[in-house]
Amino acid sequence: MAIHSSSNQDDSNKRAMPSYFNLPPLDVSNAFPQATPASVFPPCASDYFQFDDLLTPEEQAVRKKVRECMEKEIAPVMTEYWEKAKFPFQCIPKLAALRLAGGTIKGYGCPGLSILGSAVGTAEVARVDASCSTFILVHSSLAMLTIALCGSEAQKQKYLPSLAQFQTIGCWGLTEPDYGSDASALKTTATKVEGGWILDGQKRWIGNSTFADILVIFARNTSTNQINGYIVKKDAPGLTVTKIENKIGLRIVQNGDIVMKKVFIPDEDRLTGVNSFQDTNKVLAVSRVMVAWQPIGISMGIYDICHRYLKERKQFGAPLAAFQINQQKLVQMLSNVQAMFLVGWRLCKLYESGKMTPGHASLAKSWITLRARETAALGRELLGGNGILADFLVAKAFCDIEPIYTYEGTYDINTLVTGREVTGFASFKPVIAQKRSRL
Repeated sequence: MAIHSSSNQDDSNKRAMPSYFNLPPLDVSNAFPQATPASVFPPCASDYFQFDDLLTPEEQAVRKKVRECMEKEIAPVMTEYWEKAKFPFQCIPKLAALRLAGGTIKGYGCPGLSILGSAVGTAEVARVDASCSTFILVHSSLAMLTIALCGSEAQKQKYLPSLAQFQTIGCWGLTEPDYGSDASALKTTATKVEGGWILDGQKRWIGNSTFADILVIFARNTSTNQINGYIVKKDAPGLTVTKIENKIGLRIVQNGDIVMKKVFIPDEDRLTGVNSFQDTNKVLAVSRVMVAWQPIGISMGIYDICHRYLKERKQFGAPLAAFQINQQKLVQMLSNVQAMFLVGWRLCKLYESGKMTPGHASLAKSWITLRARETAALGRELLGGNGILADFLVAKAFCDIEPIYTYEGTYDINTLVTGREVTGFASFKPVIAQKRSRL
């Protein structure tokens, strides 16, 4: 029997492969002509209870402008970049033109939107692409808002105008490898030295961090043991940022690991309004409202895609929309969107009136993301085999909802925040952990 080397076998296999093995895949429109892919985004069909009537003319204008841009400019490229887990930097000028960065911040080149106008804009971005909405949320509702609420006047003048135009990009570093839900126990340290501070520590899951120009970092003051905030420049000596690979959701968002080894921060970049962990809540109160509106937008997009798909796709001689069980699932999805929108709208009104509590925001975020997961699962079923293709949005949205279900407080943690508020009992730590902490 002749013995062949492995290299000879490999060469033989290569020669035996048919030439069509090297052909590029068919364009999805040619491979599956019976239904339109998400690159040609459908008109909005999910505002069944006509919630547009609840918006002011200015808020309606924001919605219209963002919707048109996302459908025309962003939808055609999102699947490609999601699949590659790359960020479409060429889209930043188009997103900048929407004037969403800075949201509710007044002055400094920011749009000064109402909380509802900013929320509706967030939803319209997420309707087409959740990653884009997360990119804007981290930049605007976390990094920019922290500077606006906790920064000095000089810091606002220096940083906000360029951030509002997306000329510079921001990220927000709170979460650490060992401290996610328990973020108040973070271990990154800030030590006072002449003329500034030395930061040592590590952050994880920080969106935008691989290309951000400024990083808003929270660290524990070694003198007071309290949490302080700092503005870190991307080229600071001792700072390294690496991309987290292999995510299944929000793949366009560039999440990173941040390592700081003796990073010097001048006194002028210490955020003087952050003197304890409680000061971060001023920012998180707004950002949690925005996060609650992301799954509203995602669910709207899922419904819109499924609504069109069921009318286009035929089986057994009839459109899928003509089958009773499909109509039941579609109407359940539509019901979810109506209820989610109403909860999100009410949350914004509570915020505007100064009545919103942490429990309100946590209940809205946890419940809305739960309903969004259900909506995505139903949409996945309705699209059959195409429900696992990112080309038809639902599979991509199915994955994108998962990190949103977790970040800005997991479903369970947000439930406990509301539970503490309505019962008066905090139940975040097991009894055994509380006993140990007293020892």
